[in-house]
Amino acid sequence: MANADHGGGRPAEGFGATAAGGARARLRVARVGLWLIAGVLAARQVAVVLATPRGERLTDLEIWVGPNGVLHVNGSLYDSTRFTGTPFGGLVLKPLTRSAEQALGWGWTFGTLLLVVALGLIAARALPQPVSRRTVLLAAPVAVSLLMLSLPVRSTLSLGQTSIIPVLLVLLGCFTAHGQRTSGLLIGLAAALQPTLLLFTPLLWCTGRRRAALATGVTFAAGTGLAWAAMPHDSHRYWVHHMAGAGLGGPADDLANQSLHGALLRLGLSGPLEVALFLSLGAAVAVLALRRAVRCFRDGQLLLAVAITGCAAIVVSPTAWQHQLLWVLLTVAGRVGRRASDRYVWPVTVVVVMTLPAKMILPNMASLNPVRDNVVLLAALAAATAVPFLSRASPYCRAPLPIAYAPAAPARFRHVPPWPALRRALTRPHLLPELLLLRVTYAAYSQVRLAATGGSNSAGRAEAEENGMQVYDVERVLHLDIERWVNHTVVGIDWLRDFLDQYYTSFHFVVPLAVLAVLYWRRPGDYRWARSALGFATLLALVGFWLYPLAPPRLMPTLGFIDTVHGTQDFSQPDYGTLTALTNQYAAMPSLHFGWSLWCGLVIAVLATRWWMKALGLLHPLLTLASIVATANHWVLDAAGGAVVVAAGFGLTYLLSGPRAATAAAAERERTLTRKTVRG
Repeated sequence: MANADHGGGRPAEGFGATAAGGARARLRVARVGLWLIAGVLAARQVAVVLATPRGERLTDLEIWVGPNGVLHVNGSLYDSTRFTGTPFGGLVLKPLTRSAEQALGWGWTFGTLLLVVALGLIAARALPQPVSRRTVLLAAPVAVSLLMLSLPVRSTLSLGQTSIIPVLLVLLGCFTAHGQRTSGLLIGLAAALQPTLLLFTPLLWCTGRRRAALATGVTFAAGTGLAWAAMPHDSHRYWVHHMAGAGLGGPADDLANQSLHGALLRLGLSGPLEVALFLSLGAAVAVLALRRAVRCFRDGQLLLAVAITGCAAIVVSPTAWQHQLLWVLLTVAGRVGRRASDRYVWPVTVVVVMTLPAKMILPNMASLNPVRDNVVLLAALAAATAVPFLSRASPYCRAPLPIAYAPAAPARFRHVPPWPALRRALTRPHLLPELLLLRVTYAAYSQVRLAATGGSNSAGRAEAEENGMQVYDVERVLHLDIERWVNHTVVGIDWLRDFLDQYYTSFHFVVPLAVLAVLYWRRPGDYRWARSALGFATLLALVGFWLYPLAPPRLMPTLGFIDTVHGTQDFSQPDYGTLTALTNQYAAMPSLHFGWSLWCGLVIAVLATRWWMKALGLLHPLLTLASIVATANHWVLDAAGGAVVVAAGFGLTYLLSGPRAATAAAAERERTLTRKTVRG
C-alpha cells in the first residue's frame, strides 16, 4: 500500500506484493523450522526419560505412588524425607494415586510435556505490546524450546515432579483467566502448592486487582485449612519445622537448594543469627522486588512483573530446589541496555545459567565456589532487585543506540560475506557473554576430548595406538620421523630439556588468553575477527579428536620415547601416566598446542605495529613446535594438522564475515580518497 500511494503505479504495487509475499514465505519457513526444533527437543527429553532404567527414572513419583509410596502410607507424608510438597499437595495427590500409577512413564511424561508447551504458549502471548507480527509468530516455539532445554524442566521430567503446575497456574491466572475472582482462585491454588507464591497477593493488591488478591488469600487459606483438618500432624510438621528452615527432601544446605536460606547455611551461618539474617534480607528482597514488579506492571510489562515476583519467591523460600526455578527463565522478557550491542547480555546470561550446570559456567576454583554454588540464586536475586530493565517509555527500549559496523570492503570472492547481517562490528562486545562463551567452550572442549574414546583412556587405547603406528609409518615414508632423535637428544641436555618442559606446560593457555585480552581492550574490531578464527579452529579440532583418536609418541609402548614432562609411564596399566585419569590423552590429532600457538603468532604478526613484536609472535609457534616434539607429546604431523585447522578457522571467518575490520576500513578510506581525487 505504501508503494502504491507514493509511486502511484502498478509495477510498484506488484513489486511490493512480491516482496511481502516473499517475507511471509520466509516467516512461515522460519516458524516451521523452530517448531521442528522444539519437537526434536521434546522427543529427546521423552527418549532420555523412557530409556532410563525403571528404578532410576521418575524416582520422586515412584516414591510417592509406588507400592510403598508415601501416598499409600497411613503415617506422615514426610517420614520418607523425599516428599517436599505442602500438605495440601499431598491431599490433592492422594485421590490420584491409582491413575498416576497406571500412567507412570508415558502418560506422566507426555502430560508434563503438554504442561511445558502450554507454559511456553502463554508466556509468548504475554509479551508486552506492541510487538511485531514476526515476534508473535516466532516467540512461541522459541519459548517452548528454551523451556525444554532448561534444567528445571529436565529435572522435572526425569524426577517426575509437579513443579511446573504452580508456575502454569500463576500464568493462567494472570493472562488467561476471565474475571478477577477466577484469577485469584488459580493463583491461590498455586500458593497452596508453593506457599512463597503468596507474594503475588500484594502485587495484585498494589496494582488495583484487589478482588483477585482477596480471592488468592481466601483460596490459599481454604486449601491450607482443609489440609490441616485432614492431616493435622503433617500440617504442623510442614508449617512449623519446614518454614522454620529445617528443609524437606534433603539437607537445607544442599547445593540444589538455591534459596537465600540455603546460601547462608553453605556460608557457615547457623542458629538464630542465620534465621534473623535470612528473615531480614528476605524481607528487604521481597519489598524491593514488589516495588519493581509494580512499576513493570504499570508500564505494561506484566510478564516481567510476574517473573520478578517469582524470582523473589525463589530467594525468600526456605528451600528452592532445581525443579522450582523456572521463574528466572521468564525474565528474558525484560529489555536491558541502551546500546544494541548490550541488548543480548541479560538473555544470554539467563539462558546459560538456566540450561547449563554451574560447573560448566565457572571453573572449579576455591575463590569462585560461593558464586558457582549459588549461580541460579544470584541470577534470581539480580532479576528481583538489581537488573536495570528498561521502561517502555524509554527512548532506548525500541530504538537502542546502533552498533558501529565496519564499512563493506570488496572481497576476493562473490557472495562473501553470504549475508549482509554478518558484517563485522567495530565496537567492543560485552565482557560477560564473552567470558561465558569462553568458559562454556572450554568446558565443551574438555568433555569432547574425554568422550572421544568412550569416556576413558583404556576404552580407546588399542585404536589410538594403531592410529599412532599409522602416523609413524607415514612420517617414515615422508622422512619426517625426527621425534625420537629430537627427544633423546634433548633428554641429554638438562637445561634445554627443562626449558622445553616449562615452555610446553606454561604457555599453552597463557599466551592465547593474553592475546585475546589485549585485543579486547585495544582492538575490539580485530578481537571479533581473531576470536572467531580461534573458535572455528578449536571446533574443527574437536571433530578430529572424535574421529581419529591418536596416541602421542610418549604413550607408544614399543617405540622407546621418553616422557620428559609427565615422568615414566607404566604401560602395564590400562590407564597410565600422570594425567591420563583426568583428560583424554589421545586427543593428539590435530595438535591444538601448536594450533593455538600458530594462531597467536599469525595474529601478532598481522596486528603488531613493530617488527620485534612480529618476530616474537612468530617465534612462539616455532618454540611450541620444538617443545611438543622434544617432550614426545606430539608427532610432527599433529602440528601439520593444527596448522590446517587454524588455516580453516581463518578461512571460515573470512567466508562468513568478509575481510578483517581494519582491512575494510582501509578500503573505505581508499575509496573516499579516490572519489575526492576524481572530483578535484
